[in-house]
Amino acid sequence: MLLTAGVISLIFSLVLTPSFVKLFRKLEWGQFIRDDGPRSHHVKRGLPTMGGIIFVLATLVGVFGSALIFRSTVPVSVLLVLFMMVGMAFVGFLDDFLKVHKKRSLGLTEWPKVIGQAAVGTAFALLAVFYRDESGTPAATQAVSLDRDIPWANFAQWTAVPAIGLILYLIWVNLLAISATNGVNLADGLDGLATGAAIFSLSAYVLIGVWQFNQSCFSAAIAPENLSACYTSQSPLGLATAAAALCGALIGFLWWNTNPAKIIMGDTGALGIGGAIAALAILTRTELLLILVGGLFVMETASVLIQRGYFKATHGRRVFRMAPIHHHFELKGWPEVTIVVRFWSIMAVCNAVAIGVFYALWVAR
Repeated sequence: MLLTAGVISLIFSLVLTPSFVKLFRKLEWGQFIRDDGPRSHHVKRGLPTMGGIIFVLATLVGVFGSALIFRSTVPVSVLLVLFMMVGMAFVGFLDDFLKVHKKRSLGLTEWPKVIGQAAVGTAFALLAVFYRDESGTPAATQAVSLDRDIPWANFAQWTAVPAIGLILYLIWVNLLAISATNGVNLADGLDGLATGAAIFSLSAYVLIGVWQFNQSCFSAAIAPENLSACYTSQSPLGLATAAAALCGALIGFLWWNTNPAKIIMGDTGALGIGGAIAALAILTRTELLLILVGGLFVMETASVLIQRGYFKATHGRRVFRMAPIHHHFELKGWPEVTIVVRFWSIMAVCNAVAIGVFYALWVAR
């Protein structure tokens, strides 16, 4: 089922993207470029955007198509991942549509976008905590996690008032969701950069989901001596399937998004990817591991925060020639393809380390 979902999504995005490119050109959904950005980007003006619609649809087709083929139901946890992906993608779509409609490089202003992301993140968190599957197990708990829930970091146990613990948990989930979506969005500045980087992150969650399924606390086949190291995540194989479906969709999309790109994912795609990655981190109980799984996105976000902080503190001086950091190397004269491949390499190393840490924590138990 996992491979089937990935293959269906890949074929959908690979084969149908050219048709969407023609449609978006007809609708005049073209990209607008910042005037203060690198001059090399001005040739991309008018390039079809909102490509995220394609791989979001491909992911949905992959997940539900594979479930139909195998005559199985889609687990609640998978529906939650899809909800977060589609919800965040819709916020991104509104941003992209305003850019196209107003014919400028700015869509939603900062606070309306954050409010939209927070609304989706809050709804996801409430559903994950309170909606239970047929066994009565919630998709998520109110605990911060590394490779599984951290007992002393459970918001529900930090206060005698349940509502306060829930509010703290909602803040935590929104912090993860908004950070992940904005991190992917910041990385989406070069052809194929965010797409390829996200493929590495999602591949890591495929491996994590499969491993958690093999070591599930709910499995009758789990050895008694491994009970202390088993995992309590709900439907881990389903989560791996969702990650595989989005991964396959992005591989197909990358064929057309790599340099020179025929289409751009836009905020629709970047926020959708970020939402899915955040949801996978929360539901696989690997929230803090997201720092490594999304290593490149963290680096891009950190470069922007450092640049802004230093600029304000020094009244106009800069650390980088331009932020996010991939633009710094562009202005230093690095070819776009060189930056993309090297940044992909960084992401690959981050995810290899993440998987290593995940496995080492299991061995340590």
